[in-house]
Amino acid sequence: MTNSMTSLMGKKALWLAPLSAAMLMLAGCNNSSAPAESAEADTASDAPLNIKIATESSYKPFSYTDADGKLIGYEIELVDALCAQMKAECEVISQDWDGLIPGLNAQKFDAIIAGMSITPERKEVVDFSDPYFHSGIILIGKKGDDLSVESLKDLPIASQRSTVASQYLQDEHADADIKLYDTQDNAYLDLTSGRVRGMMSDKVTGIDWLKTDAGKDYEVKGQEISTDDDAMGIAFRKGDPLVAKFNAALAELKDNGTYDQITGSYFGTSSTAAAQKAVATTDSVEEAPADAMAAEEK
Repeated sequence: MTNSMTSLMGKKALWLAPLSAAMLMLAGCNNSSAPAESAEADTASDAPLNIKIATESSYKPFSYTDADGKLIGYEIELVDALCAQMKAECEVISQDWDGLIPGLNAQKFDAIIAGMSITPERKEVVDFSDPYFHSGIILIGKKGDDLSVESLKDLPIASQRSTVASQYLQDEHADADIKLYDTQDNAYLDLTSGRVRGMMSDKVTGIDWLKTDAGKDYEVKGQEISTDDDAMGIAFRKGDPLVAKFNAALAELKDNGTYDQITGSYFGTSSTAAAQKAVATTDSVEEAPADAMAAEEK
């Protein structure tokens, strides 16, 4: 081999080296995947599912934290059972309510279980599982106050932002002085401090709060408000095959009695319809006016 050919090959090797390194770097980048991509890849294979699920941890009794900061509640137990049924490895993380759907569509996690109602507006941007619970709306106010759903004009009324309860307020009582909060807990704080006159809330979470020491001086005002958006579902990105897997697992839990067992442990009954009735007739609610107890969402 001549010196000129050796020199040429040396130059070619020097030119190819950075190109090869760049190609390796690109290959490495392409191998990294967002939670959604890995979950969808697992869905298409026999590999164990690895799913990241977001919740909002201030929505007792659905999902909240204990004294040690551990996520607990009805939805946490339900999702644990669903993941066990699917033989999936699931991680449940807490997120702010307003960031749940944006985070899902940004592929920060694969699903949402957070007392989220299945509404037409939400169905435009996410897909939902079959419903796992049904609820409704109640108005909470101080005992002895003549507050009523029919007369909220100019009154400061609290609700959690971007919920069915807050949407109902904005649609049906736009003349009220509506105060929206990032969490239920912050709305309750303003209610007990007197900064608002009442609170429009999901029935189950509201009644659960009435059982606490903070809620002992409050009651349901008037009758339960029923809407067309009273079913809660697990949210997924549009077209995600995980929807079918979760629906199948939920059906299996209902067939084998696990769903009834979990629901009954929180709401005192095995059926969802009876759960609503049981929650509406707890000891704390018996203190409310009789006409309030025809009394269900986020």
